[in-house]
Order: sequence, then C-alpha cells, then structure tokens
Amino acid sequence: MTLIRWSPARSRELTTVQDEVNRLFDSFFSHTPQRGDFNALFTPAVDIEENTDGYVIRMDLPGVSQKDVKVTLSGDLLTIRGERKQESKSDQGTLHRVERVYGSFERSFTLGTPVRNDQVKAQVKDGVLEVRVPKAEEAKVRDIEVQVG
Repeated sequence: MTLIRWSPARSRELTTVQDEVNRLFDSFFSHTPQRGDFNALFTPAVDIEENTDGYVIRMDLPGVSQKDVKVTLSGDLLTIRGERKQESKSDQGTLHRVERVYGSFERSFTLGTPVRNDQVKAQVKDGVLEVRVPKAEEAKVRDIEVQVG
C-alpha cells in the first residue's frame, strides 16, 4: 500500500472521486432494466470545462429531442435530466439485435463557486448539449497590484 501525504491542493481531486462514487450509487439505485438488456443504463457522457469566466458543460445526447431535455440550476448545483425514447417498431422486419439503451437520465454537478443564474445558456447542436454557466463577479480571480509604501 502506498501512502500519499494529504495536500489541500489535492482536495479538488477528491471531489472528483466523490462525484464518481455518487454517480455510481445514483445509477445503481435508479436503474430501470431495459428490454433485452438488464445491465444497460443510459448515462450520457459529460465534459466539464472551467475557465476564468465560467463553466462549459458538454453532454452527448444522440437521439434525444430538445423537448425531452431539462436543465436546472439551483445555487451552484446544475442538474440535467431527460429521456431518450425508443423508436417505434416497424412491422416490415424482424429485430435481431437491440444494443442501444433508452430511458430517463439525470446528472447533477456541484460547480463549487457562485454563478450567475440569470445568464445560463443551453443549446443542442449535432447531438451535443452545451450549457454555459458564467461565474459571479465575486468568484472571478482578480490580479491585485502590490504597491510600494
């Protein structure tokens, strides 16, 4: 076993681990088996980018209609929920394989800094949802000039 000295700078990494564990438990307890595959769960992949102005969240949502996606922000907790609906079946042929997963999903992310709730923008392009959450002024990093006295 390797011991690693705790550092406050590494606490952000622990938050990431905690988010992953929370996601694992959320997916386990909210799992609804889909027809043909009892181990499948529709959990869209997400990229979260932080820059000086705010956060950019990108989520892959192929086959999900814009009207089936809801984005909410409460404080610094961003929640994206929606549903990918199963396509209606055709009577023209036999279905040999079903691998695509359908159903409801919900992902929540704690951003960790004050944000501007009134300026959040969300758009879908080419099956990718992009949510832009600007930081509040008090959360932005400012350079302070040091003066000689």
